[in-house]
Amino acid sequence: MGFLGLFLRAGSSIYLYMEAPKHNKNRLLWSIFGLIFGLITLGIFFIKTDRKRLGWILTVISALLYLESLFTIIALVIAQWTISQ
Repeated sequence: MGFLGLFLRAGSSIYLYMEAPKHNKNRLLWSIFGLIFGLITLGIFFIKTDRKRLGWILTVISALLYLESLFTIIALVIAQWTISQ
């Protein structure tokens, strides 16, 4: 995880910690999820707190980034496996 990813996770965690009580949500739970999962948690939080458009945009972008990372790792493993054969 790069510095930008760590910064985004920490920022979303702090934001969720401050905003969760305003919407009757557990601040500790949402901030921990924000620290672990980053922007996808923020997107889900926005969806649950009736800011659906922004929430769906963040969730879809985050999911696509996770999928891109997964496919990159799979491609690197396959490339390494074919080189060693």
